[in-house]
Formats: sequence, structure tokens, C-alpha cells
Amino acid sequence: MAWTKSRIVTLTKREGQSYGFYLRVEQGEEGHLIRSLEMGGPAELAGMKDGDRIIRVNGTFVDNMEHNQVADMVRKSGMTVTFHVIGEDAYKQAKADGVNLAEPQSQTGQNQPTMNGVSAPAPKAKLCYLQKSSRGFGFSLKSTKGDRGTFMTGVISGGVADQAGVKEGDRVVEINGEKCESATHDQIVQKVKATGTSVMLLLVDEDADKYFKNKSIRPAVANATVRHLPHKPRIADMVKRADGYGFMLKAEPNRAGHYIGEIDKGSPAERAGLKDSDRLVAVNGDEIHSCTHEEVVEKIHQQGNKCCLLVLDAVTEQMYKLGGASPLLYYEEMRANLPSYPESEPESTPALTPAPAVHVPVSAVPAPIPAETVHKPKLCRLEKTAAGYGFHLNGIQGVHGQYIKEVVKGGAADRAGVEDEDIVVEVNGVYVEMSTHEEVVNLIRKSGDRLVLLLAGKTAYDHLRAQGVTITPQLLDEEPSADIPKPASAQEEETNEQHQDNESDKETEKTATPPRSRTSSSSSSSSSDSEDQRL
Repeated sequence: MAWTKSRIVTLTKREGQSYGFYLRVEQGEEGHLIRSLEMGGPAELAGMKDGDRIIRVNGTFVDNMEHNQVADMVRKSGMTVTFHVIGEDAYKQAKADGVNLAEPQSQTGQNQPTMNGVSAPAPKAKLCYLQKSSRGFGFSLKSTKGDRGTFMTGVISGGVADQAGVKEGDRVVEINGEKCESATHDQIVQKVKATGTSVMLLLVDEDADKYFKNKSIRPAVANATVRHLPHKPRIADMVKRADGYGFMLKAEPNRAGHYIGEIDKGSPAERAGLKDSDRLVAVNGDEIHSCTHEEVVEKIHQQGNKCCLLVLDAVTEQMYKLGGASPLLYYEEMRANLPSYPESEPESTPALTPAPAVHVPVSAVPAPIPAETVHKPKLCRLEKTAAGYGFHLNGIQGVHGQYIKEVVKGGAADRAGVEDEDIVVEVNGVYVEMSTHEEVVNLIRKSGDRLVLLLAGKTAYDHLRAQGVTITPQLLDEEPSADIPKPASAQEEETNEQHQDNESDKETEKTATPPRSRTSSSSSSSSSDSEDQRL
């Protein structure tokens, strides 16, 4: 019977943190009840509801146990606990019908286990790219005698390291693609100093470190997240028109790789965010570095009228090379959120001819260009009522990225235009996409009775991110309001590079970011040393 099925919920917490609920027994009520859920706490994020009953703790049936025994089992679970939970109505119905909840068969067909709100993913290492300011990188290094490893400490709030995703206690695995787990503290300090003005760090936090050690896996770039990196490849989804995609694919013997050039104005390529001199990395997720020019063209042809390209500019390519990372890591991480192709089929497209020098202007093609959907964020101004702001902030504990759930109809959020699944970009002018759930909750709590949120609906967010567009208030038609505080990024950075034993460099390295050189495209009609293909 469906109402006897329990939900399996796994909660995790950090030292000094609670699971975000009260376990109670109440007069006139049977069972061990969930009460007083903390907004944004692990229990709420995992979908626990007020009045839910806990029937198992770490697999042990507890419905017939004393309250103190159950509470003690939870306390002794440490930082992670697994519950079997039944909703209030289902529990009461099961009791009224005399269902034996301890029977294993009553637990079949249950939902997929969740951890703090989602199916628990395996922890990952992380790549963090730091560009030194005039005051340094903004972190210290710490080693403890007898313990293996060098760890991050003294991470300055709002400093270079903090903004790059570095956290207190992260362990250093690689520096600029070079393994350094077995290096001494002094050797690692020297490696960091020798990097100059920029450094790529491969780090593991405490949870990831434990996971890798338990699995006997050595952390590597291949199993790292790239979500913290400031420069991102772009995923270009295109639907072909009668005149093609509107760009040239260029391969030149003097430089490795396949490059984008001669993008037609208003073409699918331009609308998808392709730029001149972008390097093509993958076609529909297939890496093409070792492919010939003809093989890449054939891969694009094989996709029919739809194509997904992964590209990156010179600055992004240089950053990824510094850490020895493949841009495909970004594609894999973003793949679940790729925007859908348009449903309508484009006009039939003739096969490409082997004469790549022929350039057909878009204006020469009479087929009309379909109107585009405008993808923009929105600025929502909320005034707190006695019932609060009227929404829940959801996220994964310790993981960046927050979104809106359970907007109360008629509440402050609803009246301000906030909708379920909206993704939070800024809170009171502070960029929060790289902030943890706890940090965003604290910002909202400190906002007083007024709150200004920069949000993006999921479709708009995915579209803008796929095109490499930074989401800011400047994308809105309206002028930024005076009630939006200046973004944290506009404030002067006060950062310090420190090292153990209070050693610091007195010499300040000031190196301006070199300007990007514009690479001119060569068409096949003007150079015999290049191959171009109109796509």
C-alpha cells in the first residue's frame, strides 16, 4: 500500500552545526515527530516536513523505542545520519489499519535516497584559479608536524583566494598541474611564490579528502569540479538555416586546433555566442583535438540540422592549460543544464560543397529569421511582512548555487514577481552564485525588512550561461535602482598573502593583464596554407 512506504533521507552536517530540526514526542500523538524545521537547514533541504515520523535511524527500527534512546542514536551518528521517514497522514493511517511498520516488505518501492535535498553525489576535488592583487593571494599555508599534507588557512574574507573558491582547511594537491602532496611545507611555499601573478590550485576539502582516502583514490584534475573557475568555455547550441550555421571552420598548419571565423551577422552561430578566433574543443561532447579538418566537418554534418559546439577563447584556454585541465570537464558539469533545441524544424539544408571559399551573405537568403525569445534576469524588491518574505531558499549544503522554492501565493515574494525555481544571482547587490547556502541565508537574514534579489528563471539562466553571458542588472531595461548596494566586486580588495611563521613578501608584484591579441582569419581564397569550411 502506497501510504506505508517510507522515504530514505540522509543528512550531513559540519562540526558545530545541527541537522536543523527538533525530535519530539507529544501528548496525544504517536511516534517520533519532526518539529521546528530550520529554514535552509539540512533537514528542510532534504524534504523533511513538520509532523513527519521517524521510524528508522541508520537502519534500526525505532518506532517502538523511548524518545531518549532515539535521540541518543542520532547524536552518536556523528556528522551523517540516515532516517526512514513517513509523512504524518500516512503514519496515522498505517497505525489505524494496524500495519506493522517494522516489516521489511512495507519499505519496498521507496524513493531514491536523498542527501540534504538531492541524490547524494560523490565529493569532488576543485580547481581554483587565483590572480594576485597588489596585496597578494589572500591566504596562508599550514602544515602540522606528523600529519601529511599542507592546508589552506587565514583565507581573507572577500580576498582573491576566497573569491576563487578556496576555503579554510582545504588541502593542496597540485599547483599549476604539478603534484605536490608529498612536498614539504617550505617546498610548497616556494612553488606558490614562483607562480608569479597567477596560480591554478587543485584542492580537496575535508569531505572530499575522506571520500578519496576511503576509496583509495588519488585526487586528480580528472575528478575535479571547474565551477569555481572565473573564465568559462561556451556551449553553443545551433539549429541550421538554409544558408548553414553562418561561420567558417578554420584549420591552419601554423597553429594547432580548429578555429571559428567569419561569423555572419544574425546567423545561428552569432546568436549562439560564437566569437571570431574561438577554438573548437568538442562537437556534441566528442573531443576533436586529434581530428583532421575534414573529420571535424564530417562530425558537424552528421548532426543533421542541429549541432552543439564547445568553444573557448584564448584567455580561457590559457587558464585551463595552466592547470592541465580539459575544457570537457566544463561540458560534463553543465550537460544536465544544457538548453533544449527549438522544437520547430528549420528549412531543409543542402549538403556542404567542397568549395569553402564561397561566402553566401545572410542578406541574400530570402528565408525570414524567426523571432527570438528575449532571455533576461529580473530584479525583485521584497518587503518583509509578519509572515516573512514568503519563500524557501534551496541549495545543497556546502555547495554553491541557490534557487527559490515554495513561493507563498499572495506573499511578499509572490507580489514581487519571485517564482519557484528562480536562480539567485545577487542579494542586495552582492554576487552570490559562488556563495554557499549558509552565506546566502545569512545575507538574507541581515537584510532587515527589505530585500532586493537579482533572479533568473531556469530557462533564461541556462540560455545566458550557455552563451557565456555574465548575469548582471545591466541586462535589464531599467536603470539600476538606488536601493541596490554597490556589488562587492566593486569595492577595493584588501588581500594579503601570508605564509606560516608570519613570513611575507615585502616586494609587491604588479603585472597588468596582457591585452588579448586579435587573430585575423584567413580565408581559403587568400591563403594556400589554410583550410576553411563554411558551416
